[in-house]
Amino acid sequence: MYRYILTAGLALLLSGCATSGGGSRGVYYQSDGPPERRLDASQIPDAVPRVEPRSRGGNPKSYVIFGKRYYVKNSSKGYVERGIASWYGKQFHGRRTSNGEIYDMYKMTAAHKTLPIPTYVQVTNIKTGKQIVVRVNDRGPFLKGRIIDLSYAAAQKLGIAAKGTGLVEVRAIDPRNWKPGTRPVAKTADTSRAHPEAQIYLQLGAFSQRSNAEKVVLKTVASAISGVFIKQGQDGYGKPIYRVRIGPLANVSMADDMMSRLLKTGVGEFHVVIE
Repeated sequence: MYRYILTAGLALLLSGCATSGGGSRGVYYQSDGPPERRLDASQIPDAVPRVEPRSRGGNPKSYVIFGKRYYVKNSSKGYVERGIASWYGKQFHGRRTSNGEIYDMYKMTAAHKTLPIPTYVQVTNIKTGKQIVVRVNDRGPFLKGRIIDLSYAAAQKLGIAAKGTGLVEVRAIDPRNWKPGTRPVAKTADTSRAHPEAQIYLQLGAFSQRSNAEKVVLKTVASAISGVFIKQGQDGYGKPIYRVRIGPLANVSMADDMMSRLLKTGVGEFHVVIE
């Protein structure tokens, strides 16, 4: 599935996705979207984790997209990340994914930049607590600030299809230890897991010396960017750490606008934080 412009050699290695049908734009197809018919995603079962060998396709040691090099992980063990999810749909339905399978927007699958293919992950909608399980079989999304691209069915089931994006936690599953009965996936929104007050921040760096954090703040403010602050905390060893952040940003659109402004000013090293 070609969702970006690649060299022929890399296309053979990846032939995967680059963006989502939920608002990701750039050197992408512009006409992606949901299917014509209404989908009752509640009737589509989650992916069932099982032990599988790594796919022959889609697992190079590293690859470059839009000038950035990505390194495919040797293992998904212990992977947990929070961020923004997007989705892709009808424009890519029937095209090949990175591992050579056919993309089906009605199945519970996803694209990820660095997890081994295939990997099963549990995705939680941070705002509602809803959870799903999907199988990663594609590469992407490559729009700045996105951590996973869900199939349309998965996005619909998670409750983010209408908005195009959502705040999520992605957690890798070890199929050898997966027992649906012992760690059930919520079929509906679980208020005990829900954090409707969760907010978006952009983190520009973390420093052991406050003076270094202050330099980043001054440089950012000099670029006419507001909302920059230092959050003091502790690292894993109990030592002080100073995180430079921008926010809170009210929604994904505002976060996208701020990321665009940062990139235009030459600031490319930042990541999304959901708290």
